[in-house]
Amino acid sequence: MDRRNLLPIGQFSQASGLSVTALRHYDASGVLVPAFVDPVSGYRYFRRDQVRTAQSIRAMRQLDIPVEEVRRLLGGGSGGEEGLVAALQAHLRAAERRLEVQRSLVHGLLGRLTEGAEMTHHVTVRRGAAERILVRGATLDNSGLDAFLRGAYQEMYEVGGRGPLTFTGPAFVRFHGVCDDENETLVEACLPFWEDGAQPTDLPEGMIVRELPESTLACTEVEGAAAAFPQILGAYDAVANWITEHGFAFAGPARMIHRRWTGTPDAPGNRLEIAWPIDEPTGDWVESRGSDGRSTRHGWQPTAGAVSPQ
Repeated sequence: MDRRNLLPIGQFSQASGLSVTALRHYDASGVLVPAFVDPVSGYRYFRRDQVRTAQSIRAMRQLDIPVEEVRRLLGGGSGGEEGLVAALQAHLRAAERRLEVQRSLVHGLLGRLTEGAEMTHHVTVRRGAAERILVRGATLDNSGLDAFLRGAYQEMYEVGGRGPLTFTGPAFVRFHGVCDDENETLVEACLPFWEDGAQPTDLPEGMIVRELPESTLACTEVEGAAAAFPQILGAYDAVANWITEHGFAFAGPARMIHRRWTGTPDAPGNRLEIAWPIDEPTGDWVESRGSDGRSTRHGWQPTAGAVSPQ
């Protein structure tokens, strides 16, 4: 074979900026296959025009694009050069979103370290009434949450219109675990309706009716930008901290209740309530009722023999 147009692996490594070890790995994974392998020595040779491809691989790996994705993009299975450009633009948008999320998380953490969550999130306790609800569930992470909720509630309102159902409260979401960019969990879109009125019929597959019992809820509210992800995570943390610090037990999935919702995640008019069902210790609460009719418990008074939560 004429090797004048070939570079041995050492020279190719220098030209491409990829280590010899990386080149062997990319050969084994089918990302960058040498033009010739000496059958006796096993030494790898690459064409000179493969240098640009190797440099592209190096750049994509520096962007944390997985090896399998690099192989797919360079293999022509994604629409050639136009597909590669589109994939890189999508990757850039995702990276910018991750950076924005990280920036918000850092600012939130700094705020909690310097001010404390109690400075921005006031936690109260109220009684949640028993409810009959329409439920649509899915297991997903935060990236799919908005689209799922929009579709689920559109379906529910269509079902409600056939009744027609009498809705008795705002829509809410139940999270059965952590739902962020790295974790999937069961998420349930919920819509309460009057149990003594018309009842839903011909439910779509995957939609059910469920009875929620009366419960005690530890709550806080957020508005505007604070109601958008990831800023809203601080509200969940504040309620969780309050529950643990006051000696309560978590008694069910956390709820995100749409008290006022414009349809745009960070709109100033949005108001969400984070409500977590709890089991309370033995004791009596001092309770008052606000102008909106919702009761709020302000203090815990132990009964004889009870230990007050610290």
